[in-house]
Amino acid sequence: MVAVTHSLSASAASALDLLREGLGPDDAARVEHAHDWARGLYGERVLGTREPTWSHALGMALIAASLRLDADTRLAALCFAVGDVLGHPADEITQRLGAHVAELVEGLRRLNGLRVVTHMTATTSAPEIRAQSEVLRKMLLAMVEDIRVVLLRVASRTQTLRYFTDHPGAQRESIARESLDIYAPLANRLGIWQLKWELEDLSFRFLEPDTYKRIARMLDERRVEREQFIVDAVARLKAEVAAIGVKAEVYGRPKHIYSIYNKMRAKRLDFSQIFDVRALRVLVDEVKDCYAVLGIVHQIWTPIPKEFDDYISMPKGNNYQSLHTAVYAADGRALEVQIRTHGMHKHAELGVAAHWRYKEGGGAPNTEYDEKIALLRSLLSWRDEVTDAADWLEQFKRASLDDTIYVLTPQGRVIDMPRGATAIDFAYRVHTDLGHHCRGAKVNGQLVSLNTPLENGQTVEIMATKEGGPSRDWLNPQQGYVATPRARQKIKQYFSALEEEELLVRGRGVLTKEIQREGHGHVSIDDLATRLGFKNAEALFIATGRGEVGPRAIQVALRGTEAVEPEGAEAEVAIGHSRAGDAGDMILIVGVGKLMTSLGRCCKPAPPDAIQGYVTRGRGVSIHRVECRDFQALARKNPERLVNAQWGGVRPPKDAVFPVDILVQAMDRQGLLRDISEVLSREKLNVIAVNTLSRKGAARMRFTIEVQGVQQIQRAVQLVHEVKGVTDVERS
Repeated sequence: MVAVTHSLSASAASALDLLREGLGPDDAARVEHAHDWARGLYGERVLGTREPTWSHALGMALIAASLRLDADTRLAALCFAVGDVLGHPADEITQRLGAHVAELVEGLRRLNGLRVVTHMTATTSAPEIRAQSEVLRKMLLAMVEDIRVVLLRVASRTQTLRYFTDHPGAQRESIARESLDIYAPLANRLGIWQLKWELEDLSFRFLEPDTYKRIARMLDERRVEREQFIVDAVARLKAEVAAIGVKAEVYGRPKHIYSIYNKMRAKRLDFSQIFDVRALRVLVDEVKDCYAVLGIVHQIWTPIPKEFDDYISMPKGNNYQSLHTAVYAADGRALEVQIRTHGMHKHAELGVAAHWRYKEGGGAPNTEYDEKIALLRSLLSWRDEVTDAADWLEQFKRASLDDTIYVLTPQGRVIDMPRGATAIDFAYRVHTDLGHHCRGAKVNGQLVSLNTPLENGQTVEIMATKEGGPSRDWLNPQQGYVATPRARQKIKQYFSALEEEELLVRGRGVLTKEIQREGHGHVSIDDLATRLGFKNAEALFIATGRGEVGPRAIQVALRGTEAVEPEGAEAEVAIGHSRAGDAGDMILIVGVGKLMTSLGRCCKPAPPDAIQGYVTRGRGVSIHRVECRDFQALARKNPERLVNAQWGGVRPPKDAVFPVDILVQAMDRQGLLRDISEVLSREKLNVIAVNTLSRKGAARMRFTIEVQGVQQIQRAVQLVHEVKGVTDVERS
């Protein structure tokens, strides 16, 4: 028993030495204090995986130390489960170890609660799993203000898989799958290569043990032997390159088992065709040095035919550049060698050609996100070069990853939305109908108002009704119900469709009434629509509902042969009796005396428009602009009723006004109608009618204004066109 106790004590002392490695005296003392305090607190407690809590904490802390992370990170690893023992862990940790450690432990506690992907794998398709895995990886990074929390989470998962190596459990496969989908790519992105390889190999070993063992046997050598092969190859190549005066950095590693398996599966290769089981990488200063080193490689080892790629002279589509060659060493074993400049390596590791992007199929490059990942990986690589450790740590802690928030559905699906999004935005993001029927929301099981901004990691449940629709208040920016363009567009589309449905009903009623009045009960509505210039009956109903097609126009179309002046051409403003040659008359009817004239409502002519008259039945002469489509239709059917007309030579009275229509096309926004109305008001133009329609983010407005002449119309059109969002203005 004494011998065992001594062994354990020696082991503990050895672990403590590793935990304190690279730290100053004060931090080393803090680590020792946390080590003893946490071990005493945890006692015989175990985690859900059955691993002893203290064993897991110590393993995490040792991994953090191997990554040369700072003292606070190692302390947080030791204290990761203190909250399971103490009622208020943050206060106790802050008092003993400092506020920064307490913040790291709290961040780690939040991340430890995320286990959503494994719950989905049984019922979700492979593409959906990959998409969700990608979103969750971003979510893990976005949920924390301090990226060291993510590093601790990766270390924790690595320790869990190490424990499963000797202690199989019911959760081993599901945790291995999650590790392969989430944590190994995450370690890769952050440049923690040693943990990435270990996570992949252990997960692969648990998920496909037979394949793992088969590949391991095919390697026919232990990892230590492979590593020694690499050490010898590096030493020889370094010596040969130095002999020709080229400054180069040479390093290598044996290919790990999961990577070999992936290449065999993806390229459908036999193991004998895998030439990069062992690999070297050479970094030089200039491009010419790349080819000089290539010559040395092919001189000291035998090149393998057809296994050379020059990505320097012919870069890949993502601008990746490097020389790749495969050779046989003296003992007949294959070796891959990659040669590139330091600049090419930086681009490959930190740019859009980064290893994680083209190996994991991360989709189309996201420049902003890639740059933030590159920053984090750069910070990791700089830690050995920065003289001011405190400055490096401050940069590292403040490296924010994403302006996106990630929330969960009750089923565990991850939804990404812009920061500031609300429950209504969430509902429309999940499904349009869910957004329309949304009446309430729960966040983490608690009722919240619909305009409450959501936060990272929250679980959101929408309470919906079977009937009803959105509220117009949701579009009020001051009330803050909606933050995303998607939700705002869906709500506007709903009300546009609702307005259109109302117009359909109204127009159908008017049309049916006129058909019955004219005694044409068996008429084809589609034929009638075509006759009136519409593509289908629905378009005719909507136009009729808006008042664009009146009863008189319907009568003309129904009677077919008898020309009846359309509604738009009816008399609106009586000008008075006109007599040819009367100097005081405003309109002169050429060759006809004493006829009552009126302005057509369809085109609303105003001086000095070119005009012409149409003799109506019982209402005198209707005056139209010569380009008026309704007038031209009447002229084709009854040319004998046309009379020449012109404006009188004497100016009209100062108070004489003419109603005209202007049509405005614009991108819909809050306050658009108000801004246009203010422009017309400043010009002292009286607006007597407004008709607006908004659909799919576009607004169509018709203003009827009173003017004294065309000059006022032209100025109004010019000023309205300058209003923000207006795309087109024309006289109707």
